[in-house]
Amino acid sequence: MSLKEYFETTNGVGVLSTADSDGKVDAAIYARPHFVDDGTMAFIMRDRLTHHNLQSNPHATYLFKEEGSGYRGKRLFLYKVGEEQNSELLKSLRRRKTAYGNGEDRFLVFFKLDKERPLVGDVK
Repeated sequence: MSLKEYFETTNGVGVLSTADSDGKVDAAIYARPHFVDDGTMAFIMRDRLTHHNLQSNPHATYLFKEEGSGYRGKRLFLYKVGEEQNSELLKSLRRRKTAYGNGEDRFLVFFKLDKERPLVGDVK
């Protein structure tokens, strides 16, 4: 099963972790990634700490715990390859079609997958 199929059919909770250029870390709850035709994945984000960290350090980790008992899920090691601000693609990918509110900017941040690992355990 591809990652795209996995995230389309699996419910759970995701956490995107980043660090700034000084190594100060942040973790935030994020929805499942969006998959783009060019093979990248993307997250929609506001201009908060996660977005700020990615301006100086392009590395991130997305941890996804599947719904239910036990510890099933994935850890995705990511590298930022680009972003768009308030783009039409961003608007088309939004899962919740409510109004933006506050006139706040949104960013569609693109990542390539460096490594995939299970939620628990280690695969070399």
